[in-house]
Amino acid sequence: MSISLKAHLVHLLTATGAVFAMLAMLAAVDGKWAVMFLWLVVAFFVDGIDGPLARRYDVKTNANTFDGVLLDLIIDYLTYVFIPAFALFKSGLLPGWTGWVAIIVITFTSAMYFADNRMKTVDNSFSGFPGCWNMLVIVLFALQPDFYISLGLVTVLAAAMFMPLKFVHPVRTRRWRGLTLPIALAWIFFAGWAALVDFHPESWAHWGLILTSAYLIGAGIAQQLIYGRDG
Repeated sequence: MSISLKAHLVHLLTATGAVFAMLAMLAAVDGKWAVMFLWLVVAFFVDGIDGPLARRYDVKTNANTFDGVLLDLIIDYLTYVFIPAFALFKSGLLPGWTGWVAIIVITFTSAMYFADNRMKTVDNSFSGFPGCWNMLVIVLFALQPDFYISLGLVTVLAAAMFMPLKFVHPVRTRRWRGLTLPIALAWIFFAGWAALVDFHPESWAHWGLILTSAYLIGAGIAQQLIYGRDG
């Protein structure tokens, strides 16, 4: 198999995320939240492996007919932002005006963030919260906190998108990657398990989601405090 064919197959793998996004959306429209999240978890996993493959086979050189970065951003906006925001609104976790505020804030700020050329730092971390609303929303579905807490988290993270705070990329941020990558994989496992048991309130997967999410959100900020923003 030629290197060009392998590179093009990576683009095809990335594009499957659009299919998973549609399957997730169809489940969300029917109110099948567990099924929706299972498809989003699959999309999240694909998004985690296509980047390393794209760099390995140098898709910019060997499959430059397609813009892999643009393709990835389109799918990420669907799976990380649009569908989770829809689920948050339609599920009733944020009732009334709070739901309207959340979907407007999430979709608008994320659109601006995804178009920001400054979203990556020198160590390939994210500058500002990277719009991973799928991660927040699945935790909210699992824990179902008071709606003011949920709205507060949405507001804080939306503001954090444009603050000079570092958030690790599980694969590309080298510092602590030996810990970060297994924790990210554990998050995928806990998220999938929570969805499989339909977010049963006594599921141990909820604690796994809390702990792994706390690390993934705080690791970059911790690195910034210890080593500096450009460290």
